[in-house]
Amino acid sequence: MLATAPPAIDIRDLRVDYGNFIAVDDLSLTVPKGEVFGLVGPNGAGKTSTFRVITTLMQPTYGEVILDGVDVLEDLESARRIIGYMPDLAPVPSDLKVWEFLEFHADAYGLGSRSQRKERVAECLEAVNLTPQRNNWCKALSRGQTQRVVLAKTLLHRPRVLVLDEPASGLDPLARRDLRNVLRAIAKEGATIFVSSHILSELSEMCTSLCVMNRGKLLASGTVEEVRQQLGNNERGVTIALLRGHEIALDWLGRHEFVHDLRLDGERVSFGFKGTDETQADLIEGLIAAGVRLRSFEERRSSFEDILVGVAESNRLS
Repeated sequence: MLATAPPAIDIRDLRVDYGNFIAVDDLSLTVPKGEVFGLVGPNGAGKTSTFRVITTLMQPTYGEVILDGVDVLEDLESARRIIGYMPDLAPVPSDLKVWEFLEFHADAYGLGSRSQRKERVAECLEAVNLTPQRNNWCKALSRGQTQRVVLAKTLLHRPRVLVLDEPASGLDPLARRDLRNVLRAIAKEGATIFVSSHILSELSEMCTSLCVMNRGKLLASGTVEEVRQQLGNNERGVTIALLRGHEIALDWLGRHEFVHDLRLDGERVSFGFKGTDETQADLIEGLIAAGVRLRSFEERRSSFEDILVGVAESNRLS
């Protein structure tokens, strides 16, 4: 029987206290290898404290963090060889060229001979699409280019786990798209990426799976749709356009247990719907069977921004 490979990230009962304040409250989370995994949550959710423990920058109150089979709290040096950490707004020196900045860090990592270091710098510049800028001064780079230079530095020692804290912060849409494509390519090469962001639409497009934290606790984890289900947010707005059977549709929908806020506007009927995909399919079949002639059916689900706004608003009310 073949042994099961360990997950890339295995967090068990993690607790971080600052005096009487609980920043991370018994967090348990598993991230398989090769994932681009997002960490979402409002300010004060515990994201940064979680990242600081994972990257060996602080000791937790208690708990365990295992990276690719290595216990972070018991074997710091081995863990640090596995990790690539990119903090939010990481600085770069203004008086170095891009290749000088990267070669300095390649030397600090002890990446072989000078020719081997040059080769690795070239590979990382290519990975983040910055080869044409290798001779540019760091101070002349745009915000998006600076972020990619820092990412190239993070990749130099071939980390198996990348921890990226708000990597898209302050980037314009084009730069965010470029960063998203780079991260996807890195994950395809076998690295696991753990990324936090307040730009929720970016995370939902970028990540293969994600989790939501609030007040130090894990609220949901899985794919975007699984997270939506776990947070109980099946609410969607539905608009149907009818050729005939408007009165039948209004009467039938008005008696449906998952339909609310029913409105008629010309040939279009709009309503809120709280059921599952199966019950929505049953609704469509029921309308047709009742004699309603449908021309179109449109739905709008709660966006990820809507979900997090709801989480943040629950903080204010409690």
